[in-house]
This record gives sequence, structure tokens and C-alpha cells, in this order.
Amino acid sequence: MQTFADIIIVNARVLTMDDTAPKAEALAISGNRIVAVGSTAEIEPLKGPATRVIDAAQGTVLPGFNEAHMHIFMGSVGLRQLSLYKVKGFDELKAKVEDYAARNLDLKLLLARSADYTILSETERTTRHDLDRVISDRPFAMISPDHHTAWANTRALELAGLLHGRQVGVGNKVVMGEDGLASGELREADAMQPVFDLSETGGREGLGIGTGGEPDSLTPQERAIDLDIIRNGLAYCASLGITSIQNMDGNFYQLEILDEIEKTSGLPVRVRMPYHMKNFMPISDLKEKAAAWHDRFDTDRLRCDFVKMFIDGVTEGESAVFLDDYAHRPGWKGDPLFSQQHLNDIVTEADRLKLPVAVHAIGDGAVRMVLDAYEAASEANGKRDARNRIEHIEVIHEDDIPRFKELGVIASMQPTHPPGNAGLPLEPYLSFIGRDRWPLAFAWRTLADAGAEIVFATDWPVSPLDPMGCIHDAMTRKRWADDLQDQRLTLTETLAAYTSTGAHVEFMEDRKGRLKPGYLADVVILSGDVEATAVEDLDAIRPVFTICDGKVTYEKAPT
Repeated sequence: MQTFADIIIVNARVLTMDDTAPKAEALAISGNRIVAVGSTAEIEPLKGPATRVIDAAQGTVLPGFNEAHMHIFMGSVGLRQLSLYKVKGFDELKAKVEDYAARNLDLKLLLARSADYTILSETERTTRHDLDRVISDRPFAMISPDHHTAWANTRALELAGLLHGRQVGVGNKVVMGEDGLASGELREADAMQPVFDLSETGGREGLGIGTGGEPDSLTPQERAIDLDIIRNGLAYCASLGITSIQNMDGNFYQLEILDEIEKTSGLPVRVRMPYHMKNFMPISDLKEKAAAWHDRFDTDRLRCDFVKMFIDGVTEGESAVFLDDYAHRPGWKGDPLFSQQHLNDIVTEADRLKLPVAVHAIGDGAVRMVLDAYEAASEANGKRDARNRIEHIEVIHEDDIPRFKELGVIASMQPTHPPGNAGLPLEPYLSFIGRDRWPLAFAWRTLADAGAEIVFATDWPVSPLDPMGCIHDAMTRKRWADDLQDQRLTLTETLAAYTSTGAHVEFMEDRKGRLKPGYLADVVILSGDVEATAVEDLDAIRPVFTICDGKVTYEKAPT
């Protein structure tokens, strides 16, 4: 008896990301699996009376995008917040905030995102006095694009109990002014959290990544708000062609919400989450919590199977860790959040438990510390295919470049982060790292040529989530000086960093990340041919269909 496909995609330019058969014209899906990839003539016989036929109109068809580093709760909340993306100058900021305040009279905290470090001045830091001139009668705060710094007005600082300063965790800081009161600048999660606690979500979106905690007490209404926020964020992911996310938040509360969505309406994207290990947590948590979470959440649709950590902060906040001094601040290299021995101990225990590790490391000093920890774990437990990662790697020392291949460490990087990309200014970043570090900053090509495996992502909401926008930024990156190497990857390498390599990082390369028979039916259909499109126009190509696990999760409305 003839078995027909549920969905057939025809008239397509299929890029399978499978080296054995890299291109095709059509593919067929039955249930949640791809059953055939090939020519139109080969696929047509699988069309039955109930088969849905999708005409790709010569658009590119790819494996669904894998967003390898993002924050789903924080990003989803951000969809409701005021965006200050590309806003410059006092007048524009004031107009934006006043309009937002007038439209949101019931908000307990006016919160804006994507506020550039130089939004008001190229040379002076924003203060509470600046923000008081913007709005003074309601609490207001704005968050930097990297989410490592926030600025709050006086009203917000008063309500949060920060106006007179407060001791916060290592690597965190309530910046004080010359008048003995808080300046308004808050560096890192522990310093920002008291202000975020004033918001409609009570700052719950930052618990996993920030304090590492769980909500203390929650009303059914508050949980319903959070669930609705995350549902909207997941739908937004699907609308951008994303079928897998690696959510770096890492708290149990989010896992339970995601599990509820999966068991009711079904997750529109696959989710991978870590256990977030902070410097104040006992190492025993890895066995008692991280391994237990892994046992409970371990399906192809929702899994918790790795450990996430921070070793430093960000360059603009002067909290990244460098081997040598900041160029603008002699004597300061940054303070790591863990000692080398403490980091080694945690990574070694996670490795013993067969839990991969992903560590945020911005400066070359932080990157070296993480590589040293991975090497220590390998020496203690024996070498294995751990697929440990380093997140961001904004600056690297030349001596550490070959260690990625030697240790099998994956470079998780963001094409939207280099200054000059995605609307980001060049300063103060370039001055902070100094000219000598420019050649090995955001060194994608250098690392790839040395054999490192690279995955791309946006770190949403640090950068806009759109994969095609990110691919555009990767392919159009400009050099900061003529004598610097072009660090761009090829289009094929860039697409792999958003699809097949992401699956490999997750130990799922045997069933997703490629379009081939027997693989999970995770597919994105684009509005144009990416190979025939000029790189500067890649962001104009849009997803028209997203299919995850064999189900259409997004379909562009007809125009």
C-alpha cells in the first residue's frame, strides 16, 4: 500500500547542510520526520490526496535555524518593553520615554532596553540626574544592549533601596557619585536586580541568569503572566524561522513553564537549557540539582543537559577580564568571578557527571581561565567528547587559538556583537581594549582556520533575534582598520554555524541540523535565494514557513 507524505515542499532551492547531498529541489515530510529529499520527479510520487504541497517559489529551504545562545524569558519580556535601539541624544530619549509612559500608566516600573552606553554622551557616563531630566515622577530604568549595565533615575533607586548604595556580589557594583549617593549606574545582575524587582514580573525573568535563584512565592496570576509572556516569545522565535533554541537562563521555574507548554499546546521550538552555576553555590549542586534536572528533562523537545557559568562581565562595564591592563585604565585587568581553582573544581565535577559546560568569557584573560579549566578536567577525568563551549570570546590571545581544536572546545560567538555591527558604536569598546588587541577581537575566521568549531547566535535580547539579520551582519562585517584580517566566514560556513553545527553542539547531529531522510522535520522556507542575493540584502529575505517536528509553526499571511 502506497504511503503518502503529509507535507511536500517543491520548487525549492534546498540547502541540506549534508555534505553527501548538499542540494535538492524538493523534500517530503511524514509525521515528524523527513522521508525523502531529492528532485521534483523523485518527490512527486509521494503526494497523496491529503498531502499539503508548499511551493517554495525558488526560495532557499534550510534546516530550521538553531539559536545557540539566547534568553527566552528576558527576551520575551523585552517584546513588551520600550526599545531604545539606535536612539541617540537627550531629546530623542525623552520623547520616546514620555510616549511610552503615557501609553503605560499602570506600569510599576518604566523599563527600556537596548540603551547604548553612549546614548547621551560619547565621553561621559549616564547618571540618575540625566534620567531625572527625562522623567522624575515615575521609576524609570534602561538596560544596556549587553544586559550587564543599567541606569536608573532617582525615583527607581529610592524604591529599590539603592540610593545610598548597597553591597552586592563579587563583580557587581552600585556605582557611587561624588555626592555620596548612587550615580544611577548599576553594573551586573546583583546590582540591577533590586530595580527589576519593581517591574510587573518582579524581575523573575532575570533569576536564572542573575541570582541563580527561583521565585520565592508566586500567585496564580503572576505565573499566568509569565506563561503568557514566554508563549509569545516562543511564537516570535517560530516567526523568524527558528526551530531550536539554547536558552541560557537556567532555572527550574522556567523549565516547569516550558514543560507545561509542551504538555498542553506543544512547544513551537525545541528548547535546550542549562543548570546555571553561580560562584556561591556548592559543588554538590551539580549532582543534586543539575544531574537531577537532566534526568527529568531529557527529550528531543525539552532538555536540560549542560551547565552554564560566568567568569567575567563585559568590556564596556570594565568587568571583562584581560591578561593585560585595559588600554584606558592602567592597573586594571578586571576581576574574575571565580578563582582558577574554584573554576577547575566545578568544571571537573561537571565533566565527571558527563555534563557539558558553557562559560561566558569576554576578555582574553577570562578565555584562558576557561580553557585552563577544560584542560584540567580532561587531565583529571580522561579525555572525552565533551563539547564544552566558551560563550562570546570577544578577545583572545594568540597562544590560546590552537587550544580550541586541541581541547575540542566550541566557540559560541555572536555576529551582532562587534562594534560597528547591528547599529553598535565603535566607542568606547575600541578604546577600552586598545589597538594592540584589535587583530584578535571577534576573531571568527582566525579561530575557524585553526580548526575551531563555531556556532552563531544573537544572545537575544542583547541583540535582535532575527537569524537573517544576524547572518546579514556576519556577512557584511567591516574591518576597523585596513591592516586587520577579514574575520568573516563564508556564507556556507555561516549557515552551518546557525544549523548543523548547533545540532552537533547539542549531541543531536544524528537527527537534526540537516535535511536528510530519517531526520527530524525542522525546516525553514525563505522568501528568496540566499546564494543569489547580495550580502547587503540578506536581511530582506524573510521566513515564509517554519516547520518544527513536522508541524507548521509559522506561516506568513498572504499579502
